[in-house]
Amino acid sequence: MIYGYIRVSSDKQTVENQRFEIMKFCRKEGLAIDGWIEETISGTTAYAKRALGKLLDRVGEDDLIICAELSRLGRNLFMIMEILNLCMTKGCRVWTVKDGYRLGEDIQSKVLAFAFGLSAEIERNLISQRTKEALCRKKAEGQVLGRPKGRKSDASKYKLYPKREQIRQLLQSGVPKSRIADICGVDRSTVHRFIKTFM
Repeated sequence: MIYGYIRVSSDKQTVENQRFEIMKFCRKEGLAIDGWIEETISGTTAYAKRALGKLLDRVGEDDLIICAELSRLGRNLFMIMEILNLCMTKGCRVWTVKDGYRLGEDIQSKVLAFAFGLSAEIERNLISQRTKEALCRKKAEGQVLGRPKGRKSDASKYKLYPKREQIRQLLQSGVPKSRIADICGVDRSTVHRFIKTFM
């Protein structure tokens, strides 16, 4: 299968220019597009969340993806390398019209696939390392990491706080906690926690 991939980042841009370039290239090469994938989305969006991701899931041996230029695949080198590495691992060729890249099964492509895969792995490790270093630095500076903890000691934050007097009277009258939960319209465990903490 031969796929034509077109991506624009805004509605103001037109897909027709890219389609024209790809069609012109195919006529010259004697090729016919079996299916078009067109999307209007930023290249910074993860490819898995784009129509491109669905295409990459189904391509296989001897398939060919033709796009106007490599920048249509993604906005940064890391993402483009990851996409090309995935394609070459699956035996899918990627050709670009303006850049003149023809990544396929030749030895040059295999060397590039190795380089792309290695570069992507190194970049992932560097990102992970930078993140860990930043967290360690913030911790050393005394910054509390993670999600802020709720102020459980503050009764007003609880759902049952406005009904506290009613709950107190019901308890003094000997009403079971399960019945109090029904009256307040909450789960029994919510009543148990509120009473245990604040009464």
